[in-house]
Amino acid sequence: MADMHRIRRADALAWRLRRHSLAPVHGNTVPQVVGALGAVATQLDPSRSELAIRTRMRASRPGDVDRAVADGALVRTWAFRGAVHLMTPAQAAIHLPLRVSSRMWERASWRTYYRLEPADWPGFRAAVRESLADGPLTREELAAALATTPRYAHLGAAVTDPQATILKPLAWHGDVCLGPSRDGRLTLQRLDTNPGWPGLLPLDEAGPRAIETYLRTYGPATPEHLGYWIGTGMGVRRPLLRDWLTRLAPRTAQVEVDGEVELVLAADVDELIATRATPSVRLLPRYDPWVLGPGTADPHVVPTELRSAVSRGADLIVVDGIVAGTWSLAGDTVTVEDARPVAQRPGAVDDPLATEVARLGTFVGRTLHRA
Repeated sequence: MADMHRIRRADALAWRLRRHSLAPVHGNTVPQVVGALGAVATQLDPSRSELAIRTRMRASRPGDVDRAVADGALVRTWAFRGAVHLMTPAQAAIHLPLRVSSRMWERASWRTYYRLEPADWPGFRAAVRESLADGPLTREELAAALATTPRYAHLGAAVTDPQATILKPLAWHGDVCLGPSRDGRLTLQRLDTNPGWPGLLPLDEAGPRAIETYLRTYGPATPEHLGYWIGTGMGVRRPLLRDWLTRLAPRTAQVEVDGEVELVLAADVDELIATRATPSVRLLPRYDPWVLGPGTADPHVVPTELRSAVSRGADLIVVDGIVAGTWSLAGDTVTVEDARPVAQRPGAVDDPLATEVARLGTFVGRTLHRA
């Protein structure tokens, strides 16, 4: 412990804010921002995931995220907790093998419900890829194509199920990803048609690289953080996670953050200990990576009294890296709740919330006013 660097929590959060391109804002491109974050949840409200990305960029335009997906610089696929995420092809190649390691389709419940044995899955995957050979299909079109093969004809209802459960292992294997929406309906397309797709990494390479990605952006972090993000989030068994951490030991370091021992990449230690907290205020969307990465149970980021609101999907006022309140937008009016830490800044000569409201207006394309 005597040789361990001691860091204030406020400085550690400032370092993380910089890594998130939040303070200062310095993201240049959509793929750069998403690649640094590892993944951005987009299932519930694509406009909010676009806001999460654009608020980290020096300059952006509406539709930049969709354009990045269309040209293959980003992929939309099922990842953490089975939810849809945006990832770069390179990050998908790292993280999807972790989800495959759960081998959920081998569970007795899956085998009974879908009437597919583990040995049937290679053939099923091949049939799906063949069905998508000429381009994206809706789930209904894919079900119709599979119905021409008697072995898979019974899966029509499963393929069209809004939960898409049977389709998720196909995404984890890199067979499919989400294609462009058609008349408001989800489509699937082959991932190997993406010119940037490198293919899944071997699991023993992907695991340590996923940990590195996390520590690079969400460090300093505890093994519990990694257990939440990679273990629970990706279904990775704890012995595997422990093994990867052991193998990474030469490239990681321990630091003491306000008395708590946490991990960082050894290459980041000098920058981390040189970082000093500076005031920052950000309006972030619901389910932003800032809170999903460490988890809403981390009291250093989400105070206990605000956890329920954050978990239910409130939009976030983040002050110096800590959730300090919530905001909502109705028409042209932004309403803020419990933003006292902003108002209490000593010697403040401007209104950082007003600045953020104006910045939010540039993203939604109209002048906004604070209630």
